[in-house]
Amino acid sequence: MDIRSGKGYPAATLSNFSPHPFVFDGVECASMEGVLQAFKFDKPHMQVEVCKLVGKAAKFRGKKRNKHWWRIQKLWWQGQIYDRHGPEYQELLDRAYNALAKNDKFRKALLATQDAVLRHSLGSSSAQHTVLTEREFVGRLTRLRDHARRDHANS
Repeated sequence: MDIRSGKGYPAATLSNFSPHPFVFDGVECASMEGVLQAFKFDKPHMQVEVCKLVGKAAKFRGKKRNKHWWRIQKLWWQGQIYDRHGPEYQELLDRAYNALAKNDKFRKALLATQDAVLRHSLGSSSAQHTVLTEREFVGRLTRLRDHARRDHANS
């Protein structure tokens, strides 16, 4: 199943562009795309603003910061700097997706994928040029789906 906007349910609902309100580290977020783009900004007040954005608005807001972070391979969250290629950044992504997974609509869409192999054909495989590779994205969705299944079976 190709996860991307415009692909119908549940694939489009699982896209980072999809509006899903959630709270991440005390910050109100409107979509995962807003969070991912916020990582490109080193000022926490800018991150809060970017987290309020959804879809293309978030993507284009963060695009202005690409050359900066590409050059140094660093990203930020709440005053902390992260090496794009370090384990701490992977933990940050895990925490962000765990926060998103508390959204009921998102969790129901995950369960609706059933046993489908998830992929993201638009995703980049270059960690040097994206804050979230296809592998990182699909791996997290698959892990969250497994957790959602266990929680659903136990309820």
